Amino acid sequence: MTDLPLALVTGASRGIGAAIAHQLSPTHRLLLGGRDADALAKVAAELPGAEPWLVDLTDAASLESAASQIDELDVLVHSAGTAQLGTVAEAPSSAWRTNLEVNVIAVAELTRLLLPALRSARGHVVVINSGGGYRARAGWGPYAASKFAARAFADSLREEEPDLRVTSIFPGRTDTDMQRAVREHEGGTYDAAAYLRPDSVATAVVTAVTATPEAHFTEIQVRPR
Repeated sequence: MTDLPLALVTGASRGIGAAIAHQLSPTHRLLLGGRDADALAKVAAELPGAEPWLVDLTDAASLESAASQIDELDVLVHSAGTAQLGTVAEAPSSAWRTNLEVNVIAVAELTRLLLPALRSARGHVVVINSGGGYRARAGWGPYAASKFAARAFADSLREEEPDLRVTSIFPGRTDTDMQRAVREHEGGTYDAAAYLRPDSVATAVVTAVTATPEAHFTEIQVRPR
């Protein structure tokens, strides 16, 4: 088990992040990133070679301390995220700040801190983006702005670090707790069958990560049928 490549998955306590961890488990050792110790411990107990990586991604000091313990990293999956919605007329500045802090700044800072470990392994960075990273709909400005920025971050990283593979995944609506909150905000009904399963998004991640060495999946879009 110790000779397997190492993957760090943020947001691994539930939803898409947990699904990614489960699908990477047969081929990778895992660090499960998140803030909920009990939830991370539960996921880790289900996966051989997995351990919790308890950290608040928006706490710069604790993030730097946790990252400093990783010397070599084969895969970094940014799955943690938030969705603060609202119109330009009504969304407070806190909605814009929260989206940018979690969806962009934390992603950029964690990547920056782990670049030496990723370079050592000629590793792979995966950013779970959103359909909102391509199109900003009415009422989605604060969230979409952060996802456009996350796409720009990944594109810049790919150009700057040619020895790394960098993949942006753009899922459509996915059956998660976040999606339930979004639908409640929109005032719509929630029909899980109408959305992607987290496992489907995880499959896209595994496809990119396990690609043969000459292949580089730079972007993958996944939509409900």
